[in-house]
Amino acid sequence: MFPIHRGRRLRVNESIRSLVRETSLSPADFMFPMFIMEGENTKVEIPSMPGIFRRTLDLTVEEVRELFALGIRAVNIYVKVSDNLKDNTGKEAWNENGLMQRAIRAIKAACPEMIVMPDVALDPYSIYGHDGIIEKGDVANDATNDALVKMAVSHAQAGADFVAPSDMMDGRVLRLRQGLDAAGFHNVGIMSYSAKYASAFYGPFRDALDSAPKDADVAVPKDKKTYQMDYANRIEAVKEALWDVEEGADMVMVKPGIAYLDIVREVKNAVDVPVTVFHVSGEYAMIKAASERGWLDHDKIMMEQLMCIKRAGASLISTYFAKEAAILLNK
Repeated sequence: MFPIHRGRRLRVNESIRSLVRETSLSPADFMFPMFIMEGENTKVEIPSMPGIFRRTLDLTVEEVRELFALGIRAVNIYVKVSDNLKDNTGKEAWNENGLMQRAIRAIKAACPEMIVMPDVALDPYSIYGHDGIIEKGDVANDATNDALVKMAVSHAQAGADFVAPSDMMDGRVLRLRQGLDAAGFHNVGIMSYSAKYASAFYGPFRDALDSAPKDADVAVPKDKKTYQMDYANRIEAVKEALWDVEEGADMVMVKPGIAYLDIVREVKNAVDVPVTVFHVSGEYAMIKAASERGWLDHDKIMMEQLMCIKRAGASLISTYFAKEAAILLNK
C-alpha cells in the first residue's frame, strides 16, 4: 500500500531495471527463415520485405555461417521452386536431389551445429498454390499426409534436425512421426505449426515463394480457410496444439506472432513442450515501412516486439529480424 510500497523504486535507473527484468532476449532465442533459389552467386531482394533475400545455395551457406557466428542456432528454410517442377502431386518435394534436399545437405556440411528445420508443405510445389493435393475441388487431407511423409523422410535423409509441417492437415503429426520412425529417424524432431491462422499477414511471404492460391481450370479453394484456422478462434488453438503434442510433436508453433500473443500465452499454459512463435512477413514489412517513413524508431520497435513475444511465452522466435536483433544484442 502506498506510500509504503512505491513501484518506481525499481525503475530509478537502467541498472536497477536490468536487475529486476523478468524477460530477456539472446540470439539463441531466434530462428531465421531463409528463402533459397536455384543458381549461383545470386541474391534477389524481396520487394515487400526490405533486407530479406532469396539466395542461391552458395550464398545461403555464407549467410548461415554469419548467423551462427552471431549466436543464432536455428534456420527455417524454404525453397523457390521452378514452375516446370510444379504439379498437383507435389512429387518434387521428395526428390532426393531437389533444391530443398541439396540445401539441407549444404548447410549441415558447412555448419554442422546449425539446427536446420525445413518447411514441410506442398504449396511451393503445387500448381495451385495450396498446401496439399487437390481432389474434387478441395485439399485432400489423407492423400496430402501421404505426400508429406515422403517429403519429411527425404528431409531427414538429407540431414534435417527437425521437420516443420506448416500445412495444417488433420493427423499429419502422427503420420510424420510414424513415417520418420519407420525410416529409422527416431531422433529427427517435429516442430508443428499447430495454431496457424488464415491470416492476411502472410502476403509478403507468398510473394517470396509464389505460393499464393492460383486461379485454375479446375475447381480449387480460393483461399486456405478450409485448413488454416479462423482468426476469431482461441479455444481451437489450444485444442490443435494438444492434439499435435499427443501425436508426437516435439515443439508447437503459433503463427502469426505479435497480433496473436493471447494465443501464445494460452498455448504455453496448455502444453508441456516448447512453443515457437512465427513473427511473420507482414509484421516485419509493417515495421520496415513505418520506420522508412520516420513514423517509428526501427530498432526500438523491433526489440520491443521481440521481447513481447518472448514475454508471452515463446521458447523460440522465428523472425526475419533475427540477424538485425542479434547484431544489436551482441553490441
